[in-house]
Amino acid sequence: MNKEHSKFLILGIIVVGMVLRLPFTSIPPILGSIAKSQHVSVGQLGMLTTIPLIAFALFSSLAPKTAQKFGLERAFALMLGLMIIGSIIRVINTPFLYFGTLLIGIGIAHLNVLLPSVIRTYFPTKIGPMTSLFTFSMMLATALGASMAAPITAMTNWHIFIIILSIALFIALIIWLPNERFAVKHKQNKVSENHVIRTQEKISVWKNKYAWLLLFFCGMQSAMFYVLMAWGPTMAVQTGLSPAIAGIFSGLNSLIGLPFALIIPTIIARSTRKQRQILMSIISLSGVFGYLLLLHPVGTFSYWLIVNILIGVSTSGLFPYLLTTFSLKTSSPSQTAQISGMVQSGGYLIAALGPALFGYAFSWFHSWTPQIFVILVLFILMIIAMVIVEKKDKIL
Repeated sequence: MNKEHSKFLILGIIVVGMVLRLPFTSIPPILGSIAKSQHVSVGQLGMLTTIPLIAFALFSSLAPKTAQKFGLERAFALMLGLMIIGSIIRVINTPFLYFGTLLIGIGIAHLNVLLPSVIRTYFPTKIGPMTSLFTFSMMLATALGASMAAPITAMTNWHIFIIILSIALFIALIIWLPNERFAVKHKQNKVSENHVIRTQEKISVWKNKYAWLLLFFCGMQSAMFYVLMAWGPTMAVQTGLSPAIAGIFSGLNSLIGLPFALIIPTIIARSTRKQRQILMSIISLSGVFGYLLLLHPVGTFSYWLIVNILIGVSTSGLFPYLLTTFSLKTSSPSQTAQISGMVQSGGYLIAALGPALFGYAFSWFHSWTPQIFVILVLFILMIIAMVIVEKKDKIL
């Protein structure tokens, strides 16, 4: 373990994890309030959940270059600053609401990619526990944010809620700043290492079939989460649930899987390849069964609780597995950043298209059934891709 780091590094990783989804996953429950205030339809604001995913797809591959130029620690500070600006300008008007969401997406795209690299750099022998730490904090904040958005907005207004989110980002930046001074100290070594191998990696990572399988896995495990987040409440309301009850599941989905987010990375890091194949296949099938239930929806609380438990367990296990795999399947922090950037760039493009195509198919077929069948087939292929990747100790 690299001991040359700030005393605030671990706390910094925790708070960065907390704001890694919070600024945009807490918005869907209050879209109605925002639309009413801005005098637009809720449908027009649907892009607010898609813009971050598009930003992930477009900017994730740039994150390694940003880290090479500024150093990992300083890159984090810059991106948190960008997210603060993006968050606070959302209260100005509708165009700034979209633009601010884009800035937030750019910042998160970089942090998504570089967090595994930070852990690989400073905690190479504690990859599992450290990945557990920030994925747990991320999912806890996501659950709390989605659950508290509507009550806070009802008591005040959506502008106040956005300001609260901006304050949370500012606090994260303040906590991270002590780490920034280590950027200069470690930058030279990191840049030297990258200079030697970056050309080889740029070529190999995009021509590596296992990296492409991991990219597909990333896209489908994200789609499993974002499709339910985007359309689950609508489907629940269509079966007879009230909007208030349906909204509860936005936070419940994340809350259910918290224990899994906490333990999965540690288990993965300590498991053999065969054990990882079996464990992740079981966790993946949990989500598949959840989507199978959606073929025959029932308008009861217990039914939607079971659906969200099954899918919540799966998404809460698959995402930390993916982040842990970036570090386990590579041999250096630079390689971790390269494959993380490549996989998340393509994976989130798939994730961005998923909810949009899922909703468009409903307008075409006037039913959820055809797209659920398609996505179930893709989930089975996702499991196969994971099994193939786990046949290799290292893919880079």
